[in-house]
Amino acid sequence: MIYLKYVLKEIVTEKKDIFLSVLFGYLAGMTAIVLFGVSGYLVSKAALAPPLYTLAFLIAGVKLMGFFRALSRYGERYFSHRATFTMLSNIRTSFFEKLEPLAPRIFEKYRSGDLLARIVGDVENLQNFFLRVFYPPILLILVFLSTIFFVVFYSWWIALLIFIGLIMTGLIIPAWFTIRQTKMKSRMREARADLSTEATELLYGFLDLKIYRKLEGKEAQLTNASEAYIFEQEREGDTAMFNHAINSMASFTVSWLVLTVGAFLVTEGQLDGVFLAMLVMITLTMFENATPMAVLPDHLEDNRRAAERLYSVVEGSEAETSPPSSVKIPNKQALAIEFKKVSYTFPGERKPAIEEVSFQLPAGSKTAIVGPSGSGKSTLLQLLLGIFGTDNGEVYIEDSEVNHISKDDLWSKTNVVLQENHFFYGTIRENLLIAHNSLTDETLNSVLKKVELQQFSLDDQVLEKAENLSGGEKQRLAIARAMLKGERLWLLDEPASSIDALTEKNIYAHLLHQAQNDTLVLVSHRLTGLEKMDQIIVMEQGKVIEAGTYNELIDKKGYFYHMKQIEKDVLM
Repeated sequence: MIYLKYVLKEIVTEKKDIFLSVLFGYLAGMTAIVLFGVSGYLVSKAALAPPLYTLAFLIAGVKLMGFFRALSRYGERYFSHRATFTMLSNIRTSFFEKLEPLAPRIFEKYRSGDLLARIVGDVENLQNFFLRVFYPPILLILVFLSTIFFVVFYSWWIALLIFIGLIMTGLIIPAWFTIRQTKMKSRMREARADLSTEATELLYGFLDLKIYRKLEGKEAQLTNASEAYIFEQEREGDTAMFNHAINSMASFTVSWLVLTVGAFLVTEGQLDGVFLAMLVMITLTMFENATPMAVLPDHLEDNRRAAERLYSVVEGSEAETSPPSSVKIPNKQALAIEFKKVSYTFPGERKPAIEEVSFQLPAGSKTAIVGPSGSGKSTLLQLLLGIFGTDNGEVYIEDSEVNHISKDDLWSKTNVVLQENHFFYGTIRENLLIAHNSLTDETLNSVLKKVELQQFSLDDQVLEKAENLSGGEKQRLAIARAMLKGERLWLLDEPASSIDALTEKNIYAHLLHQAQNDTLVLVSHRLTGLEKMDQIIVMEQGKVIEAGTYNELIDKKGYFYHMKQIEKDVLM
C-alpha cells in the first residue's frame, strides 16, 4: 500500500472538487432515500383513504425529490470526474518529471514495451482509485449514519438491523473480498505489460525475424501473451461478478429481515403499520450505496498493483538524480576535463567496464580515444555526460565534479554525437531545428552541404526511427545537428563508423575547422586521420595503456603502433 501514498497526495491537492463530490453524492443518496421512503409512505397512506390534499402534498414531495435527486447526481458526477481527470493529469506530470532524469539509464532495467504499459495502462487504471476506492466508503458511512439516525425514531430494532447491514456490507464482506483477492495474486497488469512488450518487439524486429525464419515462434509468444492477458481479464471479471452477487445477497437479506421484524413490531403494536412500507423502501434504497463496496477490493488491489508498478520505476529518483549542488559551467568557453582514478561497473556485471582511469584534457585540446570494441571508450563519454555515476574516482569539468554539475546545464553546453542517435518522425528541417529553433533555412542547408547531405530537401520526410535513411545518412544528420548547436565541448562517439573514408575526411575537415578553439573528444575504432589530434588515449579492457601524440605513439612502437600496422594491412 505504500505506493498508493503518491496517488493520495495527488487527490488531496483537489480539495474543492473532493468536497463538492462528497456533498453532492451525499445529497443524491439522501434524496433517493427520501424519494422512495415518501413513495412507500404514500402507498400505505393512500390505502387509508386520507384527504385529497394530503395525497397531493405527498405526490408533490415525490416529484420534488426526483428533481433534486437528478440535479445532485449530476453535480456528483461532474465534480467527481473533474477531480479524477485533474488527478490523472497531475500523476502523469509528476511521474514524467521523475522519469525524465532517469533516461537513458532506465532502459537498463526496463524494456520499452513494459515502460509504455506502465506509463499508459497503469496510469489509466488509477482513475478508478478516487471513484471506486476513496470515494464510496465516505459516501456509504455518511448516508448510512444519517439514515440510521432517522430510522431510530421509529424503531431501535430496525435501526440495529440496518447498522448490522452497514457493518456486513461496508466492512466484513469487503474485508473478506480483499483477503480473497490478495490470495489470488492477480497478474493482469503483468500480463498486459508482457503483451505490450511482445507486440513492440515483434513490430521492431519483424524484418530480422522474417530473415532468420523465427517469425512463427515470435507470433506464438505474442499469441500466448494475448491469451494470458484475456484469461486474467476474465478471471477478474468473474471475481467482480461474484463479489457483487454476495454483496447484493447480504443487502436483500437485511431488507427481508427489516420487513420481517417490522411486520412483527406492527402486530405487537410497537410500530405504526403505515410506516412499514416506508422503512422497507428506505432500506432497499439505502443499500444501493453499498453496491460499490462489492467491487472495492478488486479495484483496491488493481490500483495498488498499478501504483506499485508505476512508482517503483521512479522510487528514490530524487535522491538518485539530484546533485548536492547545481553548479553551472561557464558559457561559450572551451572546457578542461580530468579523470581521476575513475572506475565503473555496469549493474549486474562482475567485470569493471572502466578501471582506475586517469587523464587530463586541456581546454581547447583535441583528443582521440581509441581501442578495440568493448575496451570502455563509449563508457568514458557516458561518465563524462553524467549518464552514469562513477563507482570510484572523480570526473571534473573545469574545477567542478560532474556529479555536482546541473545535468541540464552540462548537456545544453555539449555537442554530442552518440553511436545510436534518435530521429523523430517529421521532416529533415524539424530534426535539425532540435539544435536551435531560430535557425534559418539557409543555415540548415549550409550545414547539410558540409556533411554531404545536400541531396536532401529540408521538407523531406523522416520516418519513425529514420527507417528511410541509411546508417551513414543518420550519422551525417547527427553530426549536422551537433554542428548547428555550436557549443564549445564536443563529444563524438564513433560519429563516422558507417561513412566512407573520403566523405569522413571531408566532414572531419569542416568539423575540426569549426571546433578549432573548442575542446573535442573523439571516440573511434579507426586510426586514420588522427595525426591532427593533440592527444591520443589508447584503451584496452577498461584501462588506459598508452597516451601521447600520434608521432609519439608511432615512435614508441607499442599497442597503438601495432593497431596501426594491422589497419594498414587490412586496408591494403
